[in-house]
Amino acid sequence: MSGILDLLNSPMGQQIVSGVSGQTGQSTDKTGSVLSMALPVLMGAMQKNASTPEGASGLLSAISGKHSGGGILDNLGGLFGGGVEESVTNDGAGILSHILGTKQTGVESAISQKSGVDSGSVSQILKVAAPILMGVLGKQASQNNVTDTNGLTSMLGGMLGGGTGSKQQSLIESFLDADGDGSVLDDVAGMVLGGNKSGGVGGLLGGLFGK
Repeated sequence: MSGILDLLNSPMGQQIVSGVSGQTGQSTDKTGSVLSMALPVLMGAMQKNASTPEGASGLLSAISGKHSGGGILDNLGGLFGGGVEESVTNDGAGILSHILGTKQTGVESAISQKSGVDSGSVSQILKVAAPILMGVLGKQASQNNVTDTNGLTSMLGGMLGGGTGSKQQSLIESFLDADGDGSVLDDVAGMVLGGNKSGGVGGLLGGLFGK
């Protein structure tokens, strides 16, 4: 199973980066930088949410219902062709609110400072990226016949780990919860900006995003 960062290097990923770039007016390089940081964080937050029965049930319901089969991925040209419809960004806003909760502003601010993209544009990028990410999950779930919590956990872990195995997954987990208190994204701002008690973010981001 390919990892979420591998997606950005694929032809589909390049189309997503280009489309989101056009939507927000940011360069493709900066948009790609934001997405390479944001997608693993969003995936990790989903994985944390899915560690509870209620969270897992909600995510399974979403990827087997509204986002089943990854339909949004089948017409990316149409999605970006005339500007992304408000219904898509509204859906994205709801997804972000659900998985990031009170951490959303902090995550956006941290990614903004690391990428050099203003927070407003980061927010817009994430609102477009979130429904696409759900589409990716829906497509993976359909292809792998994921119907229960165990299958969901395995799929999320596989996509987070990608081709680099558990090392990258553990790095992302550290990124999501630097102080190990189990609180999702508590330390993301501190880690992105450096100076965390796990030894700084340079090596971490180098390992995660230094492709």
